Order: sequence, then C-alpha cells, then structure tokens
Amino acid sequence: MAKAIHSMIRVLDEERSVDFYRRAFGLEVADRLDFPEFTLVYMSNGETGFEVELTINKDRTAPYELGDGYGHLAVSVDDLAAEHARFEAEGLAPRKLVEFAPAGEVVARFFFVADPDGYQIEVLERSGRFQ
Repeated sequence: MAKAIHSMIRVLDEERSVDFYRRAFGLEVADRLDFPEFTLVYMSNGETGFEVELTINKDRTAPYELGDGYGHLAVSVDDLAAEHARFEAEGLAPRKLVEFAPAGEVVARFFFVADPDGYQIEVLERSGRFQ
C-alpha cells in the first residue's frame, strides 16, 4: 500500500518560505539537499511524518505562476480560533474563519492562508474526518 510522504512546491526565496512555514505551522528543516541548479528543503514537525518539500531553482528570478490546477495543502489543528489569532499576531494574514455547513450540519471549520509564493493552505479544526 502506498504511503504519502511529501508534497513539493516551487518557491522563489528559500529564507522567506522557510520562515513562513516555521512561524505558521511549526515546521523545521528536516533535510536540505543542495545541487548546482536547485536546492531541495524538506520541512516537517513531530505531528506527522508528512513533509513539505520546497524546491528552489537557483536561476529563477520571477515569481511562479500557480495556474488554475493547484488547489491547496491542508493541515489540522486542535484550537482553530487560537491558531487564527496567532496567525494574525504573526502578521501572516489569515482569511476569515469559516463554518462549512452546506446541509445545515457543520462539516468543517477552517480558514485559509497564503504562503509567500501564493500557495493556499487550509487550516482545519481537528474533528470528524479532519484529524
């Protein structure tokens, strides 16, 4: 059976992206592989073995176009309101808290935040299927 281990995103500025993922999600650099044309930075925390792989192409000077195919990464947290307040205090510009209840019953509570390159990240409250 397959096991999800990481998701790769291309970022323009390594330092800025590492700082964002550290402050926003408590991710730390687990490994850094430097090659002549690009660098791979793997970030994780003790909550899960899943990693975010930041790819930095050394000759890239322009921001990446995310296109219309990218959706979002998702993380779960115990206290959504506290995390939202912490993101605001960190200046990370979280969007509004949402209670998703399309049929009248709350399915999920969440907010979105964009990383420095515009990648969208959904922050979900741990409940139901979102553990």
